[in-house]
Amino acid sequence: MYNYSNEPRKVIFMIDSKSFYASVESVARGLNPLRSILVVMSTENNTGSGLVLAASPMAKKIFGITNVSRATDVPIHDKRLVIAQPRMNLYIEENLKINKLFQQFASNDDIHPYSIDESIIDMTTSWKLFGNSPYEVARKIQLAVKGKTGIYTTVGIGDNPLLAKFALDIEAKHNHSLIAEWHYEDVPDKLWPITQLDDIWSIGSRTAEKLKKNHINSMNDLAHFNPYELKNKFGVIGSQLFAFSWGIDRSIIHDKYTPKEKSYGNSQVLPKDYVIQSEIEVVIREIAEQVAARLRSHHKVATVINLGIGFSLAESTDSGKKYSGFGSSLKIDSTNSNAQITKYAIDLFQKKWHHEALRHISISCGKLVDDNSQQLDMFDTNNTEQKNHNLDNTIDIIRKKYGFKSIVKLSSKSEGATAIYRAGLVGGHAGGNTYE
Repeated sequence: MYNYSNEPRKVIFMIDSKSFYASVESVARGLNPLRSILVVMSTENNTGSGLVLAASPMAKKIFGITNVSRATDVPIHDKRLVIAQPRMNLYIEENLKINKLFQQFASNDDIHPYSIDESIIDMTTSWKLFGNSPYEVARKIQLAVKGKTGIYTTVGIGDNPLLAKFALDIEAKHNHSLIAEWHYEDVPDKLWPITQLDDIWSIGSRTAEKLKKNHINSMNDLAHFNPYELKNKFGVIGSQLFAFSWGIDRSIIHDKYTPKEKSYGNSQVLPKDYVIQSEIEVVIREIAEQVAARLRSHHKVATVINLGIGFSLAESTDSGKKYSGFGSSLKIDSTNSNAQITKYAIDLFQKKWHHEALRHISISCGKLVDDNSQQLDMFDTNNTEQKNHNLDNTIDIIRKKYGFKSIVKLSSKSEGATAIYRAGLVGGHAGGNTYE
């Protein structure tokens, strides 16, 4: 057995808002989130077909609907089923409201929003102020959120963030109280018997398959595999998996992560297969200008540009290609100009593209430096660069005040353009009115 005496023992809460989007829509309609039969389904999303973003527990139970079901799998004519269009702005508002409630139980530094429906709270120094046990405090938090928002929450309690996450995913979601508590000593009895490896947080289906090929068929097998051989076969991920199998996690909630190297980028899943060069280049220009605008808003210029292209599934399947796209990078003169970023991106595209059908485009700019000077071309007697720089900044100011759609290029009204439509989206889905 591993000696846990030197491992940190904290009181960490991992809190999940149950079926969050569906719960918010249920409450807005005066329905009980646990009893309503409701799905949040985007019918005009950027993949060209309906997609279920969230389903209430009863919708999952009665119809077998999951959060990744397609519209074609949803019994839309069943009168029992309520179908709600996504309202991302409302979900963000409710998330902020819930996280503000958490501040009644812990300092803001000890609260980490993990996703729009999950938060991690370090309750080590504060739980004793609110109850006789962490379990009792978790129940008080559940009641506070339910009373304020009508939303049910699930709570995993652990000695570290990883154990709290395991307690949440593996046990709490199945308990009547929606609370579970895991300690290091529970790992052999609660974690090791699990054989469905991709049910474990951080283990995807591909990793699970690779583990099975190495005769690792359970978390117990993983915990007792040679750690040096794991690292040799899986790299750093192998060491991480071994630590996870023993419930080891030394991360500290209030330590904010700062990336060593910053970059800015945007990506887009196209609404259909794109095969016409002019239409593809319109979208590349739109994305490039969005990235350039982000650089300017942060007063940075880039010296490297990266282009990523994803082919359509049909393209990869029909042609028998063993790759699904391409990526290309280029060192560039420092810039945050719309025209220059666009030119570099289109040049990269034209050099690599051989008329395959596209479904995904991404552009990012890195190796950033501060935008405190401008390199001018001594042969540019018309001051074109300076004029373009001033124009870009003027457009930024107008859009910041009046919205993106207040001023757009004519090409964004052409066939294949997506920027105007996407300007109304939040997180790739309809923002919607906050309240109907």
